[in-house]
Amino acid sequence: MRTLREISALRETLGDARRRGERIALVPTMGNLHDGHLALVAAARERADVVIATIFVNPLQFGAGEDLEAYPRTLEEDQARLEAAGCDLLFAPDTTTLYPRGLEAQTRIVVPEVSEGLCGASRPGHFDGVSTVVGMIFNLVQPDLACFGEKDYQQLAVIRRMVADLHFPIEIVGVPIVRAEDGLALSSRNGYLSPEQRAIAPRLYATLCELREGLEAGSAPSALLEQGRTRLEEAGFEPDYLELRAADLGPATTATREAVLLAAARLGTTRLIDNLTLTLPR
Repeated sequence: MRTLREISALRETLGDARRRGERIALVPTMGNLHDGHLALVAAARERADVVIATIFVNPLQFGAGEDLEAYPRTLEEDQARLEAAGCDLLFAPDTTTLYPRGLEAQTRIVVPEVSEGLCGASRPGHFDGVSTVVGMIFNLVQPDLACFGEKDYQQLAVIRRMVADLHFPIEIVGVPIVRAEDGLALSSRNGYLSPEQRAIAPRLYATLCELREGLEAGSAPSALLEQGRTRLEEAGFEPDYLELRAADLGPATTATREAVLLAAARLGTTRLIDNLTLTLPR
């Protein structure tokens, strides 16, 4: 696996692949890789001739008081894991490579509606930073397809909307959540949990499972969601949101059938997110 740091080298290498008629798949990450990221690489490997991952801790998507400086940088370990997973190329640019004029002067991509509410409400500007850097990387790599995890459900929806609205000729592949044996969705931020918090953390997924069972049995959503918030609080979480939405993140109505439960909650200083799709009864 080759590691590239400069845009010129990236374009030259991928230009050669295109001239050979090879199909290119992209896996954007911020590094500190776990098995969930490697599932994205595996999905890309199944669908393309050339798999390129990116590692870039994007300052534009971190808000005030968030963990930009503390976010783990584990490039050497990440390189080894990517190579073992069958990745062909890694693009790992510096901040000045992607934002040469600084963050304040950076042109930004804003995806309205789908980026609002949920994580967009509690992390103002976060999805503007995500869509901007992903749009930039799409332009640099010009992949045939890109793989994103379904754990970040709203992020995936934002990317899909951006691709549709800006007419990017890119297939977006959503890859199912990878979980630990106890159900906790894998996340780079799980490493911030203390042993005691790690023992509590699977209750987030367990609560979503309980709610899904009740909703698919026809129970009233409002009452169930309130019960879910109470269960999370009793377990030691500080819920940010617990919502039922239509699968496209629009409001869930009596006509909605394909839906999604979404939750974000803090354990201490660590913010965890999770979701479950479900089918509501007629």
